[in-house]
Amino acid sequence: MPARTPRRTTRTAVTCALLVAATTGLTACGGLTPGGSSKSAPSAGPVSTALPTGSATLTVVSSENAGTTKALAEAFHAKHPNITVDFQYTGPDDYDKSLNLKLSSEQAPDLALLNKLGTTVKGNLVRSLDDYARAYGWDAKYPSTELDQWRAPDDGKQLGAGHLWAAPAGFSVVGVYYNKDIAAKLGIQPPTTPAEFEAALAKAKAAGELPVQLGNLQGHSSFIVQSIIDAADGAAKTGDWVNGKSGATLKTPGGTAAANTLADWAKKGYLPDGANGTDLPGSVADFTKGKGLFLFNGSWDAQKIDRAMPGRTGFLTFPSESGKATGIGTSVAYAIPAKAKNPDLAAAFLDFMNTSEAARIQFDTGFLPVAHADTVKGADGSVMNEVAKGWAAVNKDNGLVNFFANTDATMNDTLTSQGQQLIGGKTGPEQYLDALQNDWTKGHQ
Repeated sequence: MPARTPRRTTRTAVTCALLVAATTGLTACGGLTPGGSSKSAPSAGPVSTALPTGSATLTVVSSENAGTTKALAEAFHAKHPNITVDFQYTGPDDYDKSLNLKLSSEQAPDLALLNKLGTTVKGNLVRSLDDYARAYGWDAKYPSTELDQWRAPDDGKQLGAGHLWAAPAGFSVVGVYYNKDIAAKLGIQPPTTPAEFEAALAKAKAAGELPVQLGNLQGHSSFIVQSIIDAADGAAKTGDWVNGKSGATLKTPGGTAAANTLADWAKKGYLPDGANGTDLPGSVADFTKGKGLFLFNGSWDAQKIDRAMPGRTGFLTFPSESGKATGIGTSVAYAIPAKAKNPDLAAAFLDFMNTSEAARIQFDTGFLPVAHADTVKGADGSVMNEVAKGWAAVNKDNGLVNFFANTDATMNDTLTSQGQQLIGGKTGPEQYLDALQNDWTKGHQ
């Protein structure tokens, strides 16, 4: 995602995974100095799903500070009292800088949060989870788009295929929030097709309401663009582009429609004046004050929006002609270091993350469940319930697509500058797509 997301507390682990370039750029999230040999390490030897019968300690290192992993660790210990989970938190900046040393150490942890694959794979620092995925049946438990974000070949260059290197512990997803009061006043039902969405915008504008709230100082117009492309072209096709698959392009019917739509919305006054000078938190604050029918944003702000306008906000995935649900998102994910002392125990903890018990913990701490989204529920009227419903639909339709900004180290800057120019009328839709595609080509050569 291009830009800085609001920090739930300070910066959670999801900040780099979700936010690539949020403060330091994609390379800061993934820029670990390679260590060890240049040959990556698939699982070595047989694996077991049996848990130790005696006392054991599982060491987990992380920069996730929303409380999710810690709560999962406590629940795992309660389920298996003989196993102690030593959760070690380090602030995001220091964590990223020191992670390669921890992974390559003879005292390597059993599990480590990854913000990005890249050099950890190429540097032989993490272990392939393929054997554990087979042993636990993860391919049947997870939608493929959840796991594919953490697959890569041995060189770590292209995502989406190859070995599995990490497993998710909780997700965030981008969709469309809407103001129920404005919608009810104007007789607007939640749109189920792109045409209905456009009609709602026109109706809001005619009634003197702002159709779409947006803060684009850090490039969040890409949420609009990607939502339209994902819905039009499908998750598989746009996922190939994000993952760097050879020959992938945004010069598609969906890409053309999305770029034209953003330019058109700006010309019609569907976006706020000064959007290019407003950041995401500013746009969220304006939305909660009743300024805007729709807001393209992530689940991380659901609780904030709920507190400001309880029971008065809805959430939907951007509608598609096919009826298939798509959503932009990624996860907090953990890898087993190549030098982990307890890899089987670490894998058992990873498997615990996709249970119904873990789903409740993930939901209650602000993330969307890895699995069993249909079993979690917040307070009556909470927008988080609608977010969870949308998330379940995305999983059912295998519609999750990683953030466009995650495709290469400079795409965040390109999405930001080009989005601002397109909204400002200083570039056209075709030139906008050309710039994104040229950046992608350079990043994946």
